[in-house]
Amino acid sequence: MKIRLWRGFLLAVQNLTRLPVGNVSFDAEVFGRGTAFFPLVGLLVGAILTGIYYGGSLIWSSPVTAALMVAGGLVVTGGMHLDGFMDTLDGFGGGNAERRLEIMRDSRVGAFGVMGAISLLFLRFALFQSLSGSAWRLILLAPVVSRCGVVWAIDLFPYVRPKGQGMFYKKYTGWREVVTATALTLAIGFGIGGFAGCFISAASFAIATLLGLFFSRRLGGLTGDTYGAVNEILEVAALAGGLVLLR
Repeated sequence: MKIRLWRGFLLAVQNLTRLPVGNVSFDAEVFGRGTAFFPLVGLLVGAILTGIYYGGSLIWSSPVTAALMVAGGLVVTGGMHLDGFMDTLDGFGGGNAERRLEIMRDSRVGAFGVMGAISLLFLRFALFQSLSGSAWRLILLAPVVSRCGVVWAIDLFPYVRPKGQGMFYKKYTGWREVVTATALTLAIGFGIGGFAGCFISAASFAIATLLGLFFSRRLGGLTGDTYGAVNEILEVAALAGGLVLLR
């Protein structure tokens, strides 16, 4: 059992980041149930960004450090969540649900995706530059709550594609995985920011649900791209809200 849990965590790290974890053998069920560890993967990403923030602040000005954090986040994740965000925006420029899904499947990036990505990256840059004081709390928390929100979206809404890695997540993510991910997120949130951290976590669950409803009504369900979009939106929202609540 411990080996399966460890493999589930490593497979989650392998899929959500570009961090080297060795040659982890693939098992569909272990992979799918790895959603329980998404918040821990987020914590790992947050720890790397925290290191960039404090290391960069010793050498460069805040704009340079913020730019390094944005770039660092893209390197660590491989930009996969941003790619999903861009594809989702492009898809919503189409007509009916079938056409939107077809556009989202296209590897080429359209105008909506480019504009959305530029806006998102500028906003993230501005939020990173606005950090001060105990910045480590918010840098750690935002990737945690955003990835837990994805777990909620996976469980609550249907997966619309006939194939894809998202199918494994949808098939094997149940109440145990959701409860585990939620408990981890609330514990991390309280440990980092007290009741304010818990509030940010709970708000992210609500926003993830609303986003899932929005995407599902227009696509007939969710896809891997919309999972990435949920993550990107929640992470920026957590940074923005946290700047107010965790001053």
